[in-house]
Amino acid sequence: MSIFDEKRAELERYEFMMGVERGRLAVALDLLTDSLILIGQHGVYCESSRNPAKPALDLQAVLGGMDGAKMLIQSVMEELRVQREAERAESPSAG
Repeated sequence: MSIFDEKRAELERYEFMMGVERGRLAVALDLLTDSLILIGQHGVYCESSRNPAKPALDLQAVLGGMDGAKMLIQSVMEELRVQREAERAESPSAG
């Protein structure tokens, strides 16, 4: 089963609200957020032997990468929003 089948209802809702590109990015962002939560919970049980207050080094790397991916997705969504608003401002108003 592909992600398009698995998340069909969410994709349809977000794509309708935000457009195809931003809608798919929003679903990807939700998936990353859910994964970050799961890894964060797992990190509670897999403590670093060097520093028990932090998760194991491999989990820190995964968390950092996923957090970076979220920031990139958010920046693309913002850029798409700015472009869409600029296009609307440039087009002559029908009325």
